[in-house]
Amino acid sequence: MKLNELSPARGSHKAPRRLGRGVGSGRGKTAGRGTKGYNSRSGGGVRPGYEGGQMPLHRRLPKRGFANIFGKNIAVINIRDLARFDKGTVVDEVALVEAGLVKGKRDGIKLLGQGEIKHSLDVKVDLISKSAREKIEAVGGKVEVI
Repeated sequence: MKLNELSPARGSHKAPRRLGRGVGSGRGKTAGRGTKGYNSRSGGGVRPGYEGGQMPLHRRLPKRGFANIFGKNIAVINIRDLARFDKGTVVDEVALVEAGLVKGKRDGIKLLGQGEIKHSLDVKVDLISKSAREKIEAVGGKVEVI
C-alpha cells in the first residue's frame, strides 16, 4: 500500500455544500443567506460571543484569581542540570539556551540547589539560592550574580 493509494472510508467524507451555484441547485441566488440585512452582506455577521445585546456569557461569569501585572517570568534550573557542562565551563544565559535548559522569553534565570555537582563551573545567573551557591563554591567553582 502506498500513500497515493489511501482514501477515506466509504461514507466518512461528505462533500461541502456548494452555495450560489444557480437556482436549480436549491442554494443559488442568495446562497441561503436570505434577502437583505447585516448577515446577508459580504463581511457581515456578528463577532464570536455576541448575544444580540444580552450580556455575553464571558462577562456574566465571575472572574477568579489574580493576574500580577508586575510579575516576573523567571526561568528556574537546578544544580543537577549543570552536570552536562564540562569542568571549568562558563555557564551563562547563552550557554543555558544552547543546552536547551532555558527556553522562551524570560526576565531572568534562577539557579536552585537541588541535586549535586562534582566539578567546578563558572556560573553567571540573575538569581541564585544560598544552597546552590554553597554547592558550587564547595567544589571550587565561581558564582557571579549579574
